[in-house]
Amino acid sequence: MSSIFTKKELTKISLRHQFGLQLGHNYARMQGLGYLCSIWPALKKIYADDPEALDKAVRAHHMYYNTTPQMSEIILGMDIGIEEKEGIKALDTVVELKASLMGPFAAFGDVIFGTIPTTVFGAIAGNMALQGNPAGMFIFMAWYIAVIFIRPLLFRFGYNQGTNIVSAMSGKLDVITRGAGIVGLTVVGALISSTIKFAIPATFQIGEVVFSIQEQLDSIFLFLPQIALVAVVYWLSGKQKMTTTKLIFIVMISAIVLAALGVIA
Repeated sequence: MSSIFTKKELTKISLRHQFGLQLGHNYARMQGLGYLCSIWPALKKIYADDPEALDKAVRAHHMYYNTTPQMSEIILGMDIGIEEKEGIKALDTVVELKASLMGPFAAFGDVIFGTIPTTVFGAIAGNMALQGNPAGMFIFMAWYIAVIFIRPLLFRFGYNQGTNIVSAMSGKLDVITRGAGIVGLTVVGALISSTIKFAIPATFQIGEVVFSIQEQLDSIFLFLPQIALVAVVYWLSGKQKMTTTKLIFIVMISAIVLAALGVIA
């Protein structure tokens, strides 16, 4: 079956979704309004000769919807591909697929498009900035520019796969997410040793032998104070009333006080 949409029309729908999905974000339906606005040109063309079907489709797509915006491209493409072929009789299937996919896609997409790029590229940019090299800023920006071009490809993938999207990606998301998580943890581990700079300067003497607490800690586990600090910050971040701003001030004030007392250096 040939498509009723031209490549230009599909590209416009993808761009409409890319830059408009989040504009109507609200607590009642989250991205539901943005999704409807994105798919609206496709619905008008698919149901051009059936106003009642168009009305039903609009109401169905103005449902609660929330997933990672980048992964939403696949769902949108799949939705249009199915409705283009099957019409209004496939609407229930589309709604069920949206509801079932947005959760797993969010878990996968938040790691791939949120956590990992910020951790990896942010670490590179941060370390280069510490060395006085501004190129890190452009490396950080390069990822987000690349995503603009990646998203239409995800849309076309969903459009071409249609209902096959479930079987095509079954079992693969968990593997990729797990691998990405390992990469992220590795980068965070490297950041602990390379960017957190403090030591325990205290020493004590037994006879003529002087013992350094920092050297003793290093003999047990390298960078143990830094790891302990990260663990404490991570634990505090999980507290219900803790915010990032509060956490930053706690770390800053604690560092100033402890340094003034000679506990850390």
